Amino acid sequence: MTAQPAASGPQGPGPEVAPPAATPRAIRQALLPEEAGQFDSEWRTAMSRSAESLDLTEVYTVLRRWRGIAALTQADPDAHRRMLRRADQLLAGQERGSVTADQMREMAARRLG
Repeated sequence: MTAQPAASGPQGPGPEVAPPAATPRAIRQALLPEEAGQFDSEWRTAMSRSAESLDLTEVYTVLRRWRGIAALTQADPDAHRRMLRRADQLLAGQERGSVTADQMREMAARRLG
C-alpha cells in the first residue's frame, strides 16, 4: 500500500478545472469573448512597454492576472458572466453596491447625532 497525496482543490460541487496554460494564446482562449479585447489591449501595451524598457515584469504581471481571470471563467462561465453584468450595472449607477460595516456604523452615528 502506498500513500496517496491529498487532493487539493476547491471544496465546492462540480469537477475541478485546471487553470489554463500560462501562454497568452491559452489565456485568451479561456476568456469570455467579451473580455478578449481588454486582454489583447493590456497584453499589447505591456509588450510595447517591455520592449522599450527591456523589463518583462509588466508582461508577467498581465499574464498572471489574466490567467487568474481565465481560471475563474473556466470554472463557471455563467457565474463569471453574471459577475461582469453586475459590475457593469454598479459602475453605471443602476444598482447600489453593498455597504461595509464601518460605513453602516458611520451612517448610524450620523443619524443618532
